[in-house]
Amino acid sequence: MSKDNDSANSRFPDYGPLDIENYKEFLEKSKITFYEDWFKPFLHKEKLSDFDQLQILGSGSFGNVILIKHQESGKFYAMKAIEKEKVIKYKQLEHTRNEKLILQCLNYPLTVYLMYCFKDNSYIYIVMPFITGGELFGHLRKFGKFDEVQARFYTSQIILALEYLHYLDLIFRDLKPENILIDHTGYLKVTDFGFCKRMTRNRTYTLCGTPEYLAPEVILSKGYGKAVDWWAIGVLMYELVAGNPPFYANDPMKIYEKIVANKYKIPPFFSPDLKDIVKNILQVDLSRRFGNLKNGVDDIKEHKWFRQINWMAVLNRKVAAPYMPKYKAPGDTTNFEKNKWEPLVISKENKYPEEFADF
Repeated sequence: MSKDNDSANSRFPDYGPLDIENYKEFLEKSKITFYEDWFKPFLHKEKLSDFDQLQILGSGSFGNVILIKHQESGKFYAMKAIEKEKVIKYKQLEHTRNEKLILQCLNYPLTVYLMYCFKDNSYIYIVMPFITGGELFGHLRKFGKFDEVQARFYTSQIILALEYLHYLDLIFRDLKPENILIDHTGYLKVTDFGFCKRMTRNRTYTLCGTPEYLAPEVILSKGYGKAVDWWAIGVLMYELVAGNPPFYANDPMKIYEKIVANKYKIPPFFSPDLKDIVKNILQVDLSRRFGNLKNGVDDIKEHKWFRQINWMAVLNRKVAAPYMPKYKAPGDTTNFEKNKWEPLVISKENKYPEEFADF
């Protein structure tokens, strides 16, 4: 499959309780294995004809995500079919290469990972586990908003996922409910690593992400670091409980103005502790933003709003989820919108063979 078939076998199981005991030791070991995998070749034995294409799960700028079934094993996966033509046209080759490389190295209970990767004349195919609950975004829209117990359960998992990524020197840069999946047991997985970047220096300057979730330092082109992900956690906390993001307007420029001015209103139904943590994370001044201070993420994890959270129990999936999406069988697509089927059109000519040689 990959790396002499050892990669998937060493992954954490996608569902069910775990027994991680020493958190610091776990993070350190994760970093070692991540960078061992970073420099290993990812072997490609699979091809598109090894899978049955069943349904489009979603559409993106560079192609569709398709539910597929492995003919030999009968297992279901989500396959991201990325059009080479669009990647080159919109100058996203580096982001696409980074996404594939990062996914092949991730091994964490709260993120997706790469199962298979292959290509043909027109597409790059990134195959990941199929998470039956779909996007957290869809459930938020269905409910309108979550109560604080549910929001706290979800944000605690995302905080742990970001802590893991940051420990690996990765910055995520595109946190939002659309990039968070929920499984049939009610637990989350971060997905879509297209903007994720390995930080080889303290600052980066690329303007990328979703307008409502951009940190002020990104908008102001000052150069930024991992603190942008903590800002996004503040936005996420707010949106999950309020039902809408704190900075909103029809015009992206108006959104940016509000973010830079830190102009937002906290709903009256927010608890005092939630108001306090949101206020301390949504700080334009980096020297005051929780997550970016001397104690790092511990300022967030030890805040009163999270006092009921047992962080290791959450990581080990031993906390009862407040909500479980409908689930009938492993290939059930109840929690995904029905999309019109669009067959893949594969060129007879191999497009951009040099640019995609290392996929």
